[in-house]
Amino acid sequence: MPVAGGEAADRLLALAAAAEQGSEHPLGRAIVAAARDRGVPLPAATGFTALPGRGVRARVDGHLVEIGSPVRVLDKSAPADVRAVVAELEEGGHSAVLMLLGGSPVAVLGLADRMRAGAAGAVARLTGLTGTAPVLLTGDNPRAAALVAGQAGIADVRAGLLPEDKVRAVRELQEGQARVALVGDGVNDAPALATADAGIAMGRAGADLTLDAADAVITRDELNAVPAVLALARRARRLVIANLAIAGTFIAVLVAWDLFGELPLPLGVAGHEGSTVIVGLNGLRLLRDAAWRRAAAPATKARVAGS
Repeated sequence: MPVAGGEAADRLLALAAAAEQGSEHPLGRAIVAAARDRGVPLPAATGFTALPGRGVRARVDGHLVEIGSPVRVLDKSAPADVRAVVAELEEGGHSAVLMLLGGSPVAVLGLADRMRAGAAGAVARLTGLTGTAPVLLTGDNPRAAALVAGQAGIADVRAGLLPEDKVRAVRELQEGQARVALVGDGVNDAPALATADAGIAMGRAGADLTLDAADAVITRDELNAVPAVLALARRARRLVIANLAIAGTFIAVLVAWDLFGELPLPLGVAGHEGSTVIVGLNGLRLLRDAAWRRAAAPATKARVAGS
């Protein structure tokens, strides 16, 4: 909520939401949603500019409105009361967003992350499936990140990261011989998603750039689907290996029979086509409902980093 109250608060919220209308960042969408929930009409904005990891800038009703992280926006000359409000919000586990009007700080908005349904269960399943605890990579302040991570059951938290910092963190994990699957939805996650061995985007809330950068998109935004997808992918890999072994064995037997004996043509054709049918039927097992139910059930062992 803005620092000011009453009509002044609504006016500042309207300016902030107008500037954020073109943003694909979850915090920007939250500000727009807050304005709409309060029935505040939004003026038109022009000259919208998004600064990845830093905030947005736009001109609204003749005012230059800038919204961004206090760490990136505040300088040493910022008023003490503004710094105090930012500190208070962050101490309470909120993400503080600073609003500047004409270059001067006029409001601080506090936003709290809401846990997605099933987040803690998904984290526990990922830990059991991969044998490695997930890592949280986020641009939020350390206190807010630690609060959410504690609720989700994540111990390794890396907060206050810019998009390039997330890429660097993914590469550090990869240099440690880890295969990294990264889950994200914000536009700031796109570079890291493209860098990870497997990028998984949450489709409903995901930014367009994030969806383009990801290798897979979970359209229903259900976190429980992430471990299920990984388990199903592992089963598909095992099936591919099994199918290669089946086909290779049939071909090796038929070739050896023909080289060292006399393979009847009908039997050769039947053996070759029979192996093709077996491989096809084995692969079709993945399409059964039971395959998804088995993958969605608690499983068992890739390194997974969340954003």
